Amino acid sequence: MEEFVSAQHFEVNFDGLVGPTHNYAGLSFGNVASLSNAKASSSPRSAAKQGLAKMKALHDMGMVQGVFAPHERPDIATLRRLGFNGTDGEVLQQAATQAPQIYQAVCSASSMWTANAATVSPGADTADGKVHFTSANLTNKFHRSLEPMTSSRILQAMFANSRYFEHHPHLPDNEHFGDEGAANHTRLCNNYGHAGVEIFTFGRYAFDSSKPAPTKFPARQTFEASQAIARLHGLSDENTVYIQQNPAVIDQGVFHNDVIAVGNQNVLFYHEQAFLDTDAKLAEIQQKFGDEKIHFIAVKTSEVSVADAVQTYLFNTQLLTMPDGTMAIIAPTECQENPRVAAYLEDLVQRDTPIKRVHYFDVKQSMRNGGGPACLRLRVALNEDELAAVNPAVIMNDRLFARLNQWVDKHYRETLSVDDLRDPQLLKESRSALDELTQILKLGSVYPFQID
Repeated sequence: MEEFVSAQHFEVNFDGLVGPTHNYAGLSFGNVASLSNAKASSSPRSAAKQGLAKMKALHDMGMVQGVFAPHERPDIATLRRLGFNGTDGEVLQQAATQAPQIYQAVCSASSMWTANAATVSPGADTADGKVHFTSANLTNKFHRSLEPMTSSRILQAMFANSRYFEHHPHLPDNEHFGDEGAANHTRLCNNYGHAGVEIFTFGRYAFDSSKPAPTKFPARQTFEASQAIARLHGLSDENTVYIQQNPAVIDQGVFHNDVIAVGNQNVLFYHEQAFLDTDAKLAEIQQKFGDEKIHFIAVKTSEVSVADAVQTYLFNTQLLTMPDGTMAIIAPTECQENPRVAAYLEDLVQRDTPIKRVHYFDVKQSMRNGGGPACLRLRVALNEDELAAVNPAVIMNDRLFARLNQWVDKHYRETLSVDDLRDPQLLKESRSALDELTQILKLGSVYPFQID
């Protein structure tokens, strides 16, 4: 594998911008927060501004921060595929009246959780030296299975230079190849620009029912899907590890691995119940990583229960290397408000590990739907030449921050109930907002209403 010797390397976080139809319809079986807040009123404007504030704060800390556009919702094109016809307004009204649950699904703003948008392998790991992207098929949930095509178009508009970037179609739309993207994938490395170890965490084997699997909630990522992505990205066996998520924690609401573990450079921060065959797999990771020691930080159940981890999203935090070389955790304020989790984090930063700081952010609008800071971002490791080839209009700066806040104020509703989704005006508002956004972010035509 090629190792880049470019002077600078970056891990860029591309955060999902919350869409205008952000609502709490409780669509995600297996996601405790999503189910427990079903039918509550949401605030799309507050949600979008909370997300933008986090992006701007990371930019101000010296990180390279990007913006990932939301999807078109309500998804009228899908409703037409399901047999509703007439004008767009008539399609909307038919679906809302005749099939309200389907209609709520096509209004979901779940694309905000861009950790599920794709799996990304940096050029230092791949056979051809390009950055590879595979959009996730998200087959386990109908409302999320609508995302792959638009996610692919947005990714291609952001990473358009074929000299540096390679885009793959999403895997077959079948539960045997269920793929949830970067939420079940992490990468450890000495340096973002050098070859690392890519860790694929899966919930079940699709073609072998004799293997362990959860019994209450679904395992959304299959072993076979993870293998397929590694093949597509040109990864070598020497730099790839497959590790199974503990079925018992999936049944406790750990629907993705990033709800129970997070990694960055030479640190893997995880709950002791996160995986199966933990000791052997950690030994494999260390062996493939090389001589430098990995900091395996295991949180014991006696320190933080799985229930507390799920409620606060302790592990759905961002673990970032700051400009001074130390690491910081970007945590939701729910971690600060839980005495056991807050005490653990206070102790953690005093230990002999690279993690030295915790920064708390209010992302409650996202948390109530089951997504913390790590759900909101897609990590892309880039060297300086690759970064220069990224669409510059999607990279956060002071001007873009001000412009997007003005855009939110202009187009987003302050409150939105599930019943409000039936309002035909919401479709017009959403399309008007997204049409303007594609001009701000210089994405071209990426939405069905623009293409058709």
